[in-house]
Amino acid sequence: MSLIMNVRRVGSTLILLFSVTGALVAGDDGWYTKVQAEVRAVEGYPVVLPCTFSHTQHHQHSTLQVLWRLGHGHGAAVLYRCLSGPGASVCEPDPQQDRRYRLEGNPREHDLSLRINAAALQDSGRYYCRVEVQGRDRVGFEDKMGTRLRVEAPPRILALSVEGDEGSGYRALCRVRGSPLPDVQWLGPDDPLDGSSVVPPAQGLEDHFLSVSQLREVEPGRRYTCSASNPLGKEQAALYVLPPQRLLSVGGAPPPLLFLLSLSAGAKLLLLVGVVVWMLKGGAQRGVGG
Repeated sequence: MSLIMNVRRVGSTLILLFSVTGALVAGDDGWYTKVQAEVRAVEGYPVVLPCTFSHTQHHQHSTLQVLWRLGHGHGAAVLYRCLSGPGASVCEPDPQQDRRYRLEGNPREHDLSLRINAAALQDSGRYYCRVEVQGRDRVGFEDKMGTRLRVEAPPRILALSVEGDEGSGYRALCRVRGSPLPDVQWLGPDDPLDGSSVVPPAQGLEDHFLSVSQLREVEPGRRYTCSASNPLGKEQAALYVLPPQRLLSVGGAPPPLLFLLSLSAGAKLLLLVGVVVWMLKGGAQRGVGG
């Protein structure tokens, strides 16, 4: 049996999406912060989480500490921390600070906005900004609502494969990734086909953006297409299942299965050649030895 996979991407234009809804959070001691309830971004592109603050007794001559957290409470992770000394025009981050994060705003101008470069799906979550005025009477304020960051990604077909044998039958598997989670459909030469979802084993946050669909009763000599789509785009993979060739083999073992994979993105064609898998029912070595 031979397997040929052809993948093409549909709709390559990516657009950054930002919400326009803001929220004002005030404290009893004169503090307030203004943040956006939700911000959307596209994977691989930078995104800014807006946050501004004010205080009736804020002094320009005080040292300010800025913190951004992912999550709230004791389990929250501090993603960014910097200090702005009196009269300083910049906020100096910690020496070990992850360079993907940087302060987009100027704390001296009451702007704590955070920039995340090359946003990843794993960056999705709720973020909280905090400012502290350091000195003899250290005070600070953190917004209680937070900003939800939703990172989205167009569909991507990670793998397309066939499992089984002539005795038990064959099934095709299509593993896809994206956010929102792509809708997967199977297409035959003439009509849509009924596939079913397979729950992949969850190992981390990345698995929340993965989906596996299977198509049973795959027949040699036919062409099957896996189509994955979400609001950001569409990707398809075509699977050609060719009947096994009855070749002479050593020791009477079954003929080998030849897998030839070809990938295409747009007008480009990438050939993965030389993937020849000798799948012998009794094992190639046992066939030779027998």
